[in-house]
Amino acid sequence: MAKKGTRIVVTLECTECRSTPASKMRKPGVSRYTTEKNRRNTTERLELKKFCPQLNKMTIHKEIK
Repeated sequence: MAKKGTRIVVTLECTECRSTPASKMRKPGVSRYTTEKNRRNTTERLELKKFCPQLNKMTIHKEIK
């Protein structure tokens, strides 16, 4: 029987794009990134600082379902 991997694919979404009015953004939409995490070592939701092209700056991206 094959082992199930401990790494899962997660989606990171910009926290500021959701709360910022559309007039300040260059393009409509929300910045999203995909990455992997180890579910054994990192049980809580992932937060990384990534570049948001809509706001043209580095912002915090949080894991969504």
